[in-house]
Formats: sequence, C-alpha cells, structure tokens
Amino acid sequence: MFSNVSRSDEYKKLLCEYIQSEYGIIPISITPAKRGFYGETWRLDSENYSYFLKLDYSPLQGIYEQSFPVIEYLCNHGIDFISQIVKTKNGGLSTRFDSAILGIFNWIDGEHIETDETKIPEYNMLARVYQVPIVNGVIIPREDFKSKCADKFYAQWAVMDDERINSLLEQRRAVFEHRANRLRLFSEKCNGDMTGFVITHGDAGGNLIKDGDRYFIVDWDDPILAPPERDAWVMCNRDWATLRSVRRKERHYLARLP
Repeated sequence: MFSNVSRSDEYKKLLCEYIQSEYGIIPISITPAKRGFYGETWRLDSENYSYFLKLDYSPLQGIYEQSFPVIEYLCNHGIDFISQIVKTKNGGLSTRFDSAILGIFNWIDGEHIETDETKIPEYNMLARVYQVPIVNGVIIPREDFKSKCADKFYAQWAVMDDERINSLLEQRRAVFEHRANRLRLFSEKCNGDMTGFVITHGDAGGNLIKDGDRYFIVDWDDPILAPPERDAWVMCNRDWATLRSVRRKERHYLARLP
C-alpha cells in the first residue's frame, strides 16, 4: 500500500514554483508516484530529466531529514544503486516546503519487486554498503538495543478501552510478559556493544526496484549503524531462510564434534 495524498491544483502549482525557485528546475509536469509507504511522493518531469520528490509531514520527518547526509556519504563512496540527491541552488541536501521536509532525487525507472530470487542481488548490494568505512565526523544514528517497543506495548495496552481486545490480551498476558522480559534481558546484554556495526537500510527488500537487468535500493529514510541482521530479520518468516539457518547451526555443532 503506497501513500496516496490528494492535492489541489493550487498546491501542485505552488510546489512547482517553489522547486523552480529553490532548485532551478523548470517543471513540465508533476504526477503522484506510487512509491513510499509514508509521506507524499511525486514524479516531476522537466525538459531533460525526471525527478522523485518526497515530502514528509509526519512526526518522523526528523529521521527523514538526518538521512540525507548518510545518502550523500554512500554515493561519495561509490554506491551507485541508490537514489542520488538533487541539491538546492545553495547546495542544500533538503529543504522545507509548507511544513514538510522536501527531498528531491534523480528518478529511477523500474518497478518495485521482491521475491526469493531477488534476495541474491539485494544482499550483494547490501554487502557493498557494509564495506563502506565508518569514519569519525560522519554522524549516523546507531542501534541502541533498547527495549522501548515492549514499554510502548504496555503503555498502549494500559489505555486500551476495547473490552474484547483487552480480554484477548489478558488471556496471553503470561506469554507477553515472558517475551518482554527476554527482550529486556537481551537488550541489557547488547546495549553498548557496537561490534560489527555497518550502515544498514532496515527494509531493503521492500524498496527494491528492478529496471531491466539492474537493481536499485531506494528509500534510505532510516539508515542506522547496526549489525547486518537488521537487514535480514524480515526474512525470518521465509521457509528458505529458516531452513538455511537450521543448516548453519547443524554445521556449527557438527564441526565441534570430536
């Protein structure tokens, strides 16, 4: 499901005028882009080029804004399968329109695709990202392994006023508490350990575009320093991923036998 925001002709006119003023791009047409699961996305065509626009009006716009320096850093280190940022006339990586953070990128042709077969090119590309060195002075958010998701779950449960849902949750309270305690235990053990941290995407498979024989990973809205598992955990529900994990464990234990 992609974001679908209905805008008036006046809004689109003002947006195009703003882009011409801030970026020096003369728009010929602007149409909704079926890309992105939050925010407002557009395809903008000029005489010679096409662009991808994303405006974020949400409370997450701070996360979106801090992603731009990371994207530029990756591009400067030879990562050529991601969306390249179009800078403002003053060299800005992003700007503000209305109350939103606005980012403009070169348009990438192709369609979103995700199958078991696309995992190989996806992880090959991610492996290249993981090789990009992390140097001092590059500000990239990092995984803190905090158990805030469990705390948020209980906070939302406390204000739930639906009796039927509360009853269902209450029946599973022991399971929830066991898993929350396990999460807090692992959080304490992992907190502060940055061993093997790399730049991760977080949802690369859901943002893979294929254009002919080429693949691209787009929507680098939330890159953080984390273990590579951050990009792999979403595959845990796939049979092939589970089977490979079991086989790796078997090889590990067999290697330890006398």
